[in-house]
Amino acid sequence: MKFSVLASGSTGNSIYVENGQHAFIVDAGLTGKKMEALLAQIDREAKQLSGILVTHEHSDHIKGVGVLARKHNIPVFANAKTWEAMNSSIGNIPLDQRFEWKTDEVKTFGGLDIQSFAVSHDAAEPMFYTFQEDGRKLVVMTDTGYVSDRMKGFISTADAYVFESNHDVSMLQMGPYPWKIKRRILSDVGHVSNEDAAVAMSEVVAEKETQIYLAHLSKDNNMKELARMSVSQTLESCGIRAGEFLHLHDTDAEKPTPLVLV
Repeated sequence: MKFSVLASGSTGNSIYVENGQHAFIVDAGLTGKKMEALLAQIDREAKQLSGILVTHEHSDHIKGVGVLARKHNIPVFANAKTWEAMNSSIGNIPLDQRFEWKTDEVKTFGGLDIQSFAVSHDAAEPMFYTFQEDGRKLVVMTDTGYVSDRMKGFISTADAYVFESNHDVSMLQMGPYPWKIKRRILSDVGHVSNEDAAVAMSEVVAEKETQIYLAHLSKDNNMKELARMSVSQTLESCGIRAGEFLHLHDTDAEKPTPLVLV
């Protein structure tokens, strides 16, 4: 199993996952043209995709879904409430490409088990995914206001994480956003901060080689260096030193991370 964070941030999000027999993207939050260009940077093509797994209906996660699906005849998977919420935004998808994926449901594709699980975000029924094959586990989880014990049960002891580290609380509080937006981001249905992300990480990682990709960084309320420093310091306060068995990686809103083996 291999993956790449194609893009992650306020302007668009997509993660590529393959297992040799099948290939998927989790969300397509950039234009179809941009999605094709990002895939090309890791030597992959949209026509190779077995499906698009949608997490929720916000535009930075679905902008390219309709175009890619129609152009390349790609199946699209989402739960019923997300389908209802995004129908008007993605345009017509042929019935034979529309598939329902219920929250907390496992689907298997050629030995790759994909489990959906609920998160806490201000969308119709947001959910993210774990990928497991041959004892290896990848977790994709962004866009949640907090990490509940139930979520921790789904995501614990993975070998790799794409994990939300959205904002620095001080930057957000002192920044130019209207108070209504700040309150929404800081709420239980908003986004987790660098520090809250690190605390959650400390409670789910196992003492083995673990790769964590800090994802969905706010363009206005975070910076890569700040996110890494804050997460590292908070992990250390929880008794985990980044770099020993746990390794932190940046993601980018404009370019993909290298395709790596889980």
